[in-house]
Amino acid sequence: MGVLMSRRQTVEKVQKVSLAVSAFKDGLREQPAARRRAEAGGTRRGTLEQTVQEGEEEAPAGPSQPEEGSASKAAWERLRDGRGVEPEEFDRANRFTPPAFIRPQRELHDDEPPDISLEQREQILNDEMCEICEVWTAESLFPCRVCSRVYHDGCLRRMGYLQNDSAVEVTETAHTETGWSCYYCDNLNLLLTEEEMYSLMETLRQCKIIPDTCLTLDDFLHYKHLVHKQQFEQPMGEAQEEAATLQFSALDPDKKGHVEWPDFLSHESIQLLQKLRPQNSLLRLLTAKERERARAAFLALDQDGDGFIGEGECHKARHAWFRKHQKETPSCNVSISHVGPMSESSPASSGSAKSQEKTLLAAEQEDAWRVDWPGFLRDNVAYILAARPNSAAVHLQPPA
Repeated sequence: MGVLMSRRQTVEKVQKVSLAVSAFKDGLREQPAARRRAEAGGTRRGTLEQTVQEGEEEAPAGPSQPEEGSASKAAWERLRDGRGVEPEEFDRANRFTPPAFIRPQRELHDDEPPDISLEQREQILNDEMCEICEVWTAESLFPCRVCSRVYHDGCLRRMGYLQNDSAVEVTETAHTETGWSCYYCDNLNLLLTEEEMYSLMETLRQCKIIPDTCLTLDDFLHYKHLVHKQQFEQPMGEAQEEAATLQFSALDPDKKGHVEWPDFLSHESIQLLQKLRPQNSLLRLLTAKERERARAAFLALDQDGDGFIGEGECHKARHAWFRKHQKETPSCNVSISHVGPMSESSPASSGSAKSQEKTLLAAEQEDAWRVDWPGFLRDNVAYILAARPNSAAVHLQPPA
């Protein structure tokens, strides 16, 4: 039996290597003409993408009827399994098999405070081999800015995760300070356990939210009103409705008038984590790269080196995690002193925002409230996690 198993494993390894070599060759051939193909030569991928988009546009029409159609059922199954939008009609020829996402399980000790030292720095090392094909090819690997995984661009194309504009974006940002999140870290919904995912699905069903569809402002506010009434058994107040409106604007940075489904799902997932899990449990979700980025931010704000920062500086740091959305920002590691509103398109930036910020800063300088390193982490952990996706949307709006 041992011989048979080793032979089968050898065959599987050979198959993986052959697929990886072909993917790498494809990447080499595509590199010199990547931009030309994105504009002129993407006929086949463009056709596939149009097919996927047409399937997604047809899906919402069915579930609006009293009976739940097959498209709606497939959407709920994708949501349950954490697979994202992958229609069965998608052409899988010459593509790798997508990975099976296994939802995490909470450990018994995950509500205990983790030992995250400020003085003891962590060595950041990326994996040596591609997560998909398990082959090492040095400089052609794209690292994830959140976890230690690395990928070939050819493997990502064969998986269907890189197409047209996304391929150019990954190529331009993967090796910069801005970075790029892999398909595991880009999907905040994969942080939920099966029980938490079931709770979210039940809430969406009760509020008649259809997966894989966009939400307008009216849809978003209607959903928020229903959830608030279920949770607190009273209508949502004006302050909460205004906060929900600001969150919608943050989820719609391009001002399209609607929120894309992946952004809405990530927003609801991080809010559910805040609701159901203690902060210590959320701290255990941080990766070494995220912890190092938080250390650099705290040390940059702790000018006198006494291990404490002002509460106002702690609040400013919440905006810093979303600086990946500002194209002009050269670094996302240390420089936090210049951080103001998240972006010009953010709802937090308005004509009176600067004057309000000056007033708040003056009041905060007189405030004696101090925040230490553990408190800084607890206050910012949800925003650090919410900044993982590559989308320009802000999935957890920091308070003004």
